[in-house]
Amino acid sequence: MAAAMLSTALLAVAVAVVVGVLSFLLLGLPNRPPPSRKLSAAASSSSAAPRSSAPPSKKPGAKQRSLAAEKAHPHRHHHLELNTLKGHGDAVTAIAFTSNGRGLATACADRVIRVFKLDDVSGKSFKFLRINLPSGSSCPTKVAFGQGSSQLVIATEDISGTGLCMYASASGGAASVVKEQGKPTQPEIKWELKNVHDKKGIVSLVGAPASFGSGNGGVILASSSEGTDIKLWLADTGKCVGTVDTNQLKNTMATLSPNGRFLAAAAFTADVKIWEVVHGKDNQVKEVTKVMQLKGHKVSF
Repeated sequence: MAAAMLSTALLAVAVAVVVGVLSFLLLGLPNRPPPSRKLSAAASSSSAAPRSSAPPSKKPGAKQRSLAAEKAHPHRHHHLELNTLKGHGDAVTAIAFTSNGRGLATACADRVIRVFKLDDVSGKSFKFLRINLPSGSSCPTKVAFGQGSSQLVIATEDISGTGLCMYASASGGAASVVKEQGKPTQPEIKWELKNVHDKKGIVSLVGAPASFGSGNGGVILASSSEGTDIKLWLADTGKCVGTVDTNQLKNTMATLSPNGRFLAAAAFTADVKIWEVVHGKDNQVKEVTKVMQLKGHKVSF
């Protein structure tokens, strides 16, 4: 009996000791918030940081402003562009200035030629003369002015070959002159040639007044085919006054000197050939003779 009572007392003491130790441990732990609350508080404190601590942004320079303007307006024109001529309904195939720079002829794939008066290139509108090629005619590929602005020579091309025609006003005045009533004089075809270079296309068409030596001052035209032949024509009559052959597989371009004395041609090779247009005592073209060949380029034109 005494032994049972002793065992009970010892068990009670042991239980009391265990309870006391557990109570001490629980009361001694620090009162920390859960990890999720700690992370939330850190995030809120970070977002609440004052923005004034960031360094002030610098103002963009001129180059940066220019780039920004180009991005904002991708179709903005170049600062050197003066104006834009509009109105054609298809691709523009050729352009040519008059000798004084106050007239500009443009040819379009829709068989419409326009001759603009450029009295003020910065103006908002331009007077122009419209030339409609005959229905079913060939497509214009090159244009060149004859005497002043009174003659306009047009090179055309179709499946049958290439041709040349010259337009001038019926009264003989300038093709781009506008009458006092405001209506332009309608030009007429003065001459027309077919198959001038057989079935080969024309790669260049230029004109220059024959003002050197015994030249009569009339405009000479040079038409270069995509073959090897180059022909000289009188702008007034369409008469062929000379033919040269580059003998270089194919031509790339040809041009006349401003006084009409020399003809230069670039072709398949890296050389440039030059001919002289010689006039006789009667002021007419006598012959076209080769005078020099320029070398030095490493590749062909």
